[in-house]
Amino acid sequence: MIPGTDWSRNEVEAAVSDYFDMLAKELRSEPFNKAEHNRRLQRLLGGRTRGAIEKKHQNISAVLIELGYPYIDGYKPLKNVQSLLREIVEDRLVATPELEQLVETVVRALADNVALPSDLLSICVPAPKADPDKQTSLIKESTHRVVRASRNYLEIEARNQSLGRAGETLVMQFEQQRLWAAGQRKLADRIKHVSVSVGDGLGYDIQSFETDGRDRLIEVKTTRFGPLTPFFASRNEVSFSGDQRDPFQLYRLFKFTEQPRLFILPGSLRHTCQLDAVQFSAVPK
Repeated sequence: MIPGTDWSRNEVEAAVSDYFDMLAKELRSEPFNKAEHNRRLQRLLGGRTRGAIEKKHQNISAVLIELGYPYIDGYKPLKNVQSLLREIVEDRLVATPELEQLVETVVRALADNVALPSDLLSICVPAPKADPDKQTSLIKESTHRVVRASRNYLEIEARNQSLGRAGETLVMQFEQQRLWAAGQRKLADRIKHVSVSVGDGLGYDIQSFETDGRDRLIEVKTTRFGPLTPFFASRNEVSFSGDQRDPFQLYRLFKFTEQPRLFILPGSLRHTCQLDAVQFSAVPK
């Protein structure tokens, strides 16, 4: 192996195998040491550096997201992917049905027994920043994506009603604490869970308030996985976020069933996200 050269099939196979082993452990909530996995690969590959292996794992994350699979938290998706790596990841997914079964079990699971901190405001973190070369999308606008994988597990998770409702309930509690902390208990008492009281289709889930009484209209998107997991927005939600850009806020909950965290995207989704239209409505010309 010559540093700087393309990875060979054997090297890519080893990196993918190592990544899949870590991913399975993460999905089963089993502890593992990323640094030790990296060191073992360095010894096995005989020359690839820690940084090179890290980037290859990030490339694998990017391919998995494109195929509708979760990625390992901590390996930020990195595009500019070697075509051989994409081929091997896809082939390995087909040859590893036990991983597919594990992913399906996780994305369909009920959202119960979620451990929440007493100070809910502490779960709010800065929104992740997109890389200059737009290495990964933050949002997928549509309901389907055509890929070689048999199904899009991120889409299946997005339709998990138990998970979605649990996320909305947490945000209701978060908003109450936020307004209480600002001394606005009367406003906190007026918060409405409109996706329950009125129904889906409004373009937002929760009607809350700014501390001065102005509306804060919140759409909640929840995932068990990392912060760069793509979320799905309907055409109506994207349009509403533009029409109501001042009061609209997208609340993205991630790592929900392990250690819930939240970031907020205010205003039009067309401005805060890279939209990737993955389905079209078509009629003959």
